[in-house]
Amino acid sequence: MIRAVFLAAATLVALAPLGRAQTFDTPARAAYVLDHTTGTELLAKNADEPLPPASMSKLMTLYMAFEAIASGRLSIDQRLPVSEHAASYGGSSMFLDTTDRVRVEDLLRGVIVLSGNDASAVLAEALSPDGTEAGFARLMTERAREMGMMNSTFANSNGWPDPNQRMSMRDLGILASALIRDFPTFYPIFAEQEFPFDGRVPSNSQNRNPILGLGIGADGLKTGHTSEAGYGLVGSAKQGDRRVIFVVTGLDSTQSRRVEAERIVNWSFRQFAQRDIGEAGTRISEAEVWMGEQSRVGLALAEDLSLLMPAMSRDDVEAEVVYQGPIEAPIEEGQELAELVIAREGMPATRVPLVAETAVARGGFMPRIKVAASVLFDRFGPEGLTLPGLDPMAITPAEEPTQTEVEPAAGDET
Repeated sequence: MIRAVFLAAATLVALAPLGRAQTFDTPARAAYVLDHTTGTELLAKNADEPLPPASMSKLMTLYMAFEAIASGRLSIDQRLPVSEHAASYGGSSMFLDTTDRVRVEDLLRGVIVLSGNDASAVLAEALSPDGTEAGFARLMTERAREMGMMNSTFANSNGWPDPNQRMSMRDLGILASALIRDFPTFYPIFAEQEFPFDGRVPSNSQNRNPILGLGIGADGLKTGHTSEAGYGLVGSAKQGDRRVIFVVTGLDSTQSRRVEAERIVNWSFRQFAQRDIGEAGTRISEAEVWMGEQSRVGLALAEDLSLLMPAMSRDDVEAEVVYQGPIEAPIEEGQELAELVIAREGMPATRVPLVAETAVARGGFMPRIKVAASVLFDRFGPEGLTLPGLDPMAITPAEEPTQTEVEPAAGDET
């Protein structure tokens, strides 16, 4: 089988002009920006380097708590005890003690809004296979691997400084996307700006996310800070039908974190725009067919296609259809046969599956002989045909069957 490439740029030129987005420089030690709607990576700076995540790692504890609630292993109305270990945590806290039995729903808000280290440990111990936070941390690492987060390891549930507590910014982006996608019922909690709990500590009731309420569509997710990690934020904002997720870490102050987060949101929405390219079923190209009743089959989009493009567009999209061909019949309608590879300057290539527009049945004996001979002739010339009794010079490329006119017999209708 040979690798065949067909240019498809002309098909897309009128639909999706291309330009170059203004580059973005950030003082953050590491950063990652993802257009959640289209899955397009907009920025990656040291995105795969495992770094101290601080409280941003609480998002993993929350994800696993949401999973436990969804599966029935945990109830939001269930009250959980507070161990001496959980109560011993300092830093950001709900100020729980061992006499408390706290509703799961309050613990979730305590982690999301108040960044409670103690609340995170209470949830961890409840879900741990051995009742310890360390046991839960091992589960966190295993679950992270299953989710494709390959640069994350956990030693605790809340991001307390530990040399074995590490996450990459890309992994935090994967985790934020999963939280938004998998738990739309719980996600609105991330936008809550205040949680007074039972009023025991009025000074610790405000959400630390600095871009909530700025009018830029921000609605999550989690801040983080330690002296080792610096100031960080996993954030998300939605404007219109688009949602952007971003992660930054290693900034030097709460002020620089707020400024950088707002800059990233504004850049992401102003420099890029979502464009509709084609609807499902739109023919993009054709592929050669081997041993079929037809010599070619149309290649069509499997789903509606939207792409993120630089907002200031000038040039044409560069695209090509790639498949291993010719494709052997039979072919089913809707069968995935090829990829549409779309290149945008300064952005990663997008690969989109293309499917058979129609079914192609396997040809009968004579059509198959003609097609085989035609292909051999095209590839090797007359010398490549050595079938006994076959005159190489008499071979012509296979054609569609033609209709022969027959004189009507007397009495036949014409």
